[in-house]
Amino acid sequence: MDKPTKKKPIVRIGKVYTKTGDKGETGLVGGIRIAKDHPRMEAIGTVDELNSLVGLVRTFNQQKPASDRRDKFDGILQTIQQWLFDLGHELACHPDHPPKKGQVATMTEVQVKWLEEVIDAMNEELKPLDSFVLPGGTPVNAFLHQCRTVCRRAERVMVGLSRDDAVGPQAIAFINRLSDTFFVFSRWVACTMGEEEVLWSPSSSVNKDWKWK
Repeated sequence: MDKPTKKKPIVRIGKVYTKTGDKGETGLVGGIRIAKDHPRMEAIGTVDELNSLVGLVRTFNQQKPASDRRDKFDGILQTIQQWLFDLGHELACHPDHPPKKGQVATMTEVQVKWLEEVIDAMNEELKPLDSFVLPGGTPVNAFLHQCRTVCRRAERVMVGLSRDDAVGPQAIAFINRLSDTFFVFSRWVACTMGEEEVLWSPSSSVNKDWKWK
């Protein structure tokens, strides 16, 4: 019987600091070095920030009473975290110095379609909105709204980057659809937890009952 082949590690992290970035540059996949404030690094950093926020959502979600829906939602969030790492890896590959074939994770139509299926399934359980939603509620809901806004920022940075550098078309489609996903997540969480959504009321009247003395 053949022995199972050992999977080659994607990265090997030993020493944490290398001192190679002390002059304000960092290395991309393939070895090319760019400035740390380059738009490509801004895109990578914003996607990383978003992934951290999804981790916060998962942490607070796990503090909710155990249920099948809670656990399925956590599974969806974990998939998104994995794909955000894929997206960061794709962005870290400079178009002028591409890695060898098969060494980079790229976003495809599969991820975009999957997000659309999740959105549609959750949206079927929600009442149509007749105004915008004010962020807030539970920590899960609030952090989902923060995910949405950071996701929109990631999209803006990626679109800006695409004007000068190559960015995969499905990468931008994915990040665009993901911000919609977070919005539906926030509504779905509020609905399934039996909370009231606070809607935006344009030109609201002055709150005269604010004094505490």
